[in-house]
Amino acid sequence: MDPRLERIQLSTRRHFFKNCQLGLGGLALSSLLPDALLGDGTLVDAETAAPKPVLNPLAPKQPHFAPKAKRVIYLHLTGSPPHLDLYDYKPQLVKLNGQPCPDELLKGKRFAFTSGKPNLLGTPRRFAQYGQGGVWLSDAIPNLHTVADDLCVIKSMTTDEFNHAPAELLLYTGSPRSGRPSMGAWATYGLGSENENLPGFVVLISSGVQPNGGKNSFGSGFMPSVYQGVQCRSKGDPVLYASDPPGMSRELRRQSLDALRDLNELQAQELGHPETLTRIAQYELAFRMQTAVPEVMDISRESQATLDAYGVKPGAASFGNNCLLARRLVEQGVRFVQLFDWGWDFHGTNPGEDIRDGLTNKCKTMDKPVAALIKDLKARGLFEDTLIVCGGEFGRTPFREGRTAGGKVLGRDHYPDCYAMWLAGGGLKGGFSHGESDEFGFSIARDKVHIHDLQATILHLLGFDHTRLVYRFQGRDYRLTDVHGQVVREIIA
Repeated sequence: MDPRLERIQLSTRRHFFKNCQLGLGGLALSSLLPDALLGDGTLVDAETAAPKPVLNPLAPKQPHFAPKAKRVIYLHLTGSPPHLDLYDYKPQLVKLNGQPCPDELLKGKRFAFTSGKPNLLGTPRRFAQYGQGGVWLSDAIPNLHTVADDLCVIKSMTTDEFNHAPAELLLYTGSPRSGRPSMGAWATYGLGSENENLPGFVVLISSGVQPNGGKNSFGSGFMPSVYQGVQCRSKGDPVLYASDPPGMSRELRRQSLDALRDLNELQAQELGHPETLTRIAQYELAFRMQTAVPEVMDISRESQATLDAYGVKPGAASFGNNCLLARRLVEQGVRFVQLFDWGWDFHGTNPGEDIRDGLTNKCKTMDKPVAALIKDLKARGLFEDTLIVCGGEFGRTPFREGRTAGGKVLGRDHYPDCYAMWLAGGGLKGGFSHGESDEFGFSIARDKVHIHDLQATILHLLGFDHTRLVYRFQGRDYRLTDVHGQVVREIIA
């Protein structure tokens, strides 16, 4: 049965009179306007009844107040790196390495893969302070030592989830369950895009594995799908299915899209479904992307010095390539670039997950290009209004992971209670450390920063009051921070 007829049959007399009143009121209002704005968002000329161009949902918008940052590059190290071996130095933990964990530190806690009484694991890495701010960094990330005064390290992060997918969804959507809009979708919904030929939100994935939360980690949830992240590739076609099939010229593609647009506009006028407008906007964006995306994704246009600084090769697929692509994308007006890099789940189940050589090798794929990204943005005058965020979905335990505790490979279990990550640029204090965990790294000693606080702070730096950036769905105003979140003002310059 036709869904429109089915909907009419299910309508009661009460529904009819309620909708009729609204309809008559809408007709009366439209007669007073020179141009009637239809419920589907399409402006129609009152004299010719000819549809005008559909309003662009990605048009640039003004935030609530003057922003510190205009764009975001979020570097997600999927699986969560061992922060105690990178950013949070614990001399007392090193001193007591190998001893059983005190009972009071374990009481009431549960862990993903550890039970009983595990042994403390002090870091085998060498730490030192770098830059004028004296930021503590380990020897696993030597290139980040050179930009220490640009880093704002938060050592008192906490989350509510200790498994990967729920923790990642909580971080990016504000809920551990799927269905909510992601952080990039919220930013694009609030700000729009500065380049009509590119998506407002682009996703780049390295190491061959999708995020733990799947496409929900960069989806639009209940928002129109025009705000979801567009996944691009650094090797092969930048965007799947965007190329014209054999035998179709660009002129023929334009004619086809014009016909589809006319049909979709008729459907939008008849049914008023917001996704119809999204469909029109996405078809038009895809057409423009066919020429714009290949150009911006072609890193062979960069100088050899730039390629060497990032340690990348054109045509390859790597985290380093994606860091360079992120700079090229934000330079062209993309609002939110999300990088996901798999392989940071250091349980110690194999030599690649050892916090000694395994961590050294993994950090080589991240350390150099990320330091190059910071320096590149600074050289191009983009650093001050580009917010860079780097971290995982939770932290790692101060003790050995239970399954691998008897082996030679050193690994750590999941740990949500306290961990460290860093941010840079975008109006933040550089060479600065915020918060502190206790001497063992088991709990937060001061200045707790919850995931919702991080979300509120990112939105604040983009110019939004996180309590006012809302989207109404099923009769309720939703926001990224749910009903929580405080801006961490101490880290803002």
